[in-house]
Amino acid sequence: MNLPDHYSDDLLRFFQGRPDRLALYQALFHRLDAAFPQAQVKVQKSQISFYDGRLFAMVSLPRRKGDPGLLVSFGLGYRLASPRAALAVEPYPNRWTHHVPVTEEEQLDQELLGWLEEAWTFSQIK
Repeated sequence: MNLPDHYSDDLLRFFQGRPDRLALYQALFHRLDAAFPQAQVKVQKSQISFYDGRLFAMVSLPRRKGDPGLLVSFGLGYRLASPRAALAVEPYPNRWTHHVPVTEEEQLDQELLGWLEEAWTFSQIK
């Protein structure tokens, strides 16, 4: 994956004081790196964004204090019918943004990775 020069420092700042969440993110990152080696990643103040020409996935920290893990977000052309999607919003017609909480590495499974692959494909055609 294409990383900016300051990626490591930005990542440590993003996860400061949250080593368990950093480890969970790194497990997700390794899976995304294997699936999308050509993608770019950008650490921002409130989220980590994954691009391949266009944004296809984001990782953020849950907004409510005390909520564990990460929030993995991605866009699809339809609303997921899965209880794993804690929230789905349709900011534009037929563009659904899904937010999936991930609290343990076992949740970084083929179902989630399949959705991220669909999100990548959707980002390329919209």
